[in-house]
Amino acid sequence: MAISRPALITLTALAPVSWGTTYAVTTEFLPADRPLFTALVRALPAGLLLLALARVLPRGAWWWKAAVLGALNIGAFFPLLFLSAYRLPGGLAAVVGSAGPLFVAGLSVLLLGQRPSARTLVTGAVAAFGVSLVVLKAAGSLDTLGLLAAVASTASMSTGTVLTQRWGRPEGVGPLALTGWQLTAGGLLIAPLAFLMEGAPPALDGPAVGGYLYLAVANTALAYWLWFRGIGRMTATQVTFLGPLSPLTAAVVGWAALGQALTTVQLVGMGLAFGATVAGQFVTRPSRTVGITGKERPHRADGRTDGRDAALRR
Repeated sequence: MAISRPALITLTALAPVSWGTTYAVTTEFLPADRPLFTALVRALPAGLLLLALARVLPRGAWWWKAAVLGALNIGAFFPLLFLSAYRLPGGLAAVVGSAGPLFVAGLSVLLLGQRPSARTLVTGAVAAFGVSLVVLKAAGSLDTLGLLAAVASTASMSTGTVLTQRWGRPEGVGPLALTGWQLTAGGLLIAPLAFLMEGAPPALDGPAVGGYLYLAVANTALAYWLWFRGIGRMTATQVTFLGPLSPLTAAVVGWAALGQALTTVQLVGMGLAFGATVAGQFVTRPSRTVGITGKERPHRADGRTDGRDAALRR
């Protein structure tokens, strides 16, 4: 079913908005210090649910492609993200994550042959700066492992975004199945790490069960379906520019639900980041796309490229 571009952007934006609630749900309802178990509960049940709904399994080369995308977008991204959040001060992990559009722009040169415009780079820098004003606080010395984990998590998700756009989807397979493949593959990757490093699952009370259900269904299954659906219809850069909505939502939730005050500097940062997010939907698209073969592929009016090898979207 065709939808308008504003509706597509709005629906895709619901994914990072949902992810922005993760911190509040985790701190208020879930057991402490169980990041891998939380990542596992987010990914694997959601993946199995979507597999049951889609009732489609990978075929041929898509077994390894789904495993690679699942590892990048879920299996590596979730643990690295939690590790950085636990070890870095303030919102530094969120600042590194907000640089995702710049990562995607660089990777698009290498993997898609797309040259980013100056406007894309400037808009990405403004988004990262705005987020830094919202979440970054004064802190002591930085934790090297936490900083490396933050950079690696952003690089992992950005690579997964670009490869999803490059590989697209098999003919006749929708975003629901593709999302289920990735969440299941990522969850299976996280499972042995969770049990080896954190042991048996913790005891869960009512709020914890509710929190995990929310994370698995709304925050992961639905949100990632919307995210991958958006990547299938927009450019990787445009989708990634929606990412700063996550830390902005976290700040708003902290203010509205947790009583955390917002300063004037934070409000200015929110304005800059949101403005960059909106501007990111109108960045100049590449006038040409050079593939791995070095041949030019013409663009269609909707921004996709013609040809079977051009169903290359996240």
